[in-house]
Amino acid sequence: MRYDFYKYHALGNDYLVIDPNKTNIKLTQKNIRLICNRNFGIGSDGILYGPFINDGKISLQIYNPDGSEAEKSGNGVRIFSKYLFENDYLKNRRFFLNTAGGEVSVEVLDRQAENIKVDMGKVTFRSDLIPVKGEKRDVIEEELEIGDKSYQMTCLSIGNPHCVIPVKDISKKLAFEIGPLVEKHHIFPNRINMQLLKIIDRENIQIEIWERGAGYTLASGSSSCAAASVAYKLGKVDEKINVQMPGGTILIEIKNNQHVLMTGPVSGVSRGFFTDDLWKELKKRGKIGE
Repeated sequence: MRYDFYKYHALGNDYLVIDPNKTNIKLTQKNIRLICNRNFGIGSDGILYGPFINDGKISLQIYNPDGSEAEKSGNGVRIFSKYLFENDYLKNRRFFLNTAGGEVSVEVLDRQAENIKVDMGKVTFRSDLIPVKGEKRDVIEEELEIGDKSYQMTCLSIGNPHCVIPVKDISKKLAFEIGPLVEKHHIFPNRINMQLLKIIDRENIQIEIWERGAGYTLASGSSSCAAASVAYKLGKVDEKINVQMPGGTILIEIKNNQHVLMTGPVSGVSRGFFTDDLWKELKKRGKIGE
């Protein structure tokens, strides 16, 4: 049986997989917002649209709940990999997946695809590659003015942009207070993901997350990679780091070749159909395939 959507979560960060090979829909910004809305739609932190298969290469498109497209998502990649595994798209447990933020290497670690390891690629701290305005430089421990307060930030890209802010007193409240202001700060021309970072010891860190286009989230794979990479860059942690988030913990490994490996769980939630009423609303908001 074919379904219109498949819902999964990775440590509470939930996505809908919509497969264009099964569901005939064009994802416009307006209908993405409706589908992701938790009151009027299905509800999710984003949509994973794919697979698109060309010459044996598998790719997907990642959408935030505000309708914007994300370059990369660590949790999204793991969720999408579980979907591919469960729906017989894969011949091997190790494979490559193409995102707008670059190609990643994936390994399904068990027969149920409950734990998945991803080589998220290399990080860069270069301002022009993140991007961050100003002269070309590595953006490390710079001052960021938010209102009447100053925070120390380190920025990087791992295929998508991140601003990591170390704090002594980490909290959801602070993430809500400064997250929207950091995301849309004028020095970030493409907006940015923000992580509040607390160092616990050399093997453990804690983060709170504000995601570009999604807001406060319980967990994020790419944010975990970013925060761990910053903690490692600053000499605060060793090569293997447990990243603690409100939704759970992800293991990040920093390799000598600067590749960042992420290992974490994925769980299925539901699968189902859009009702005729929802299809009508979607047609009002964007072109739907006939």
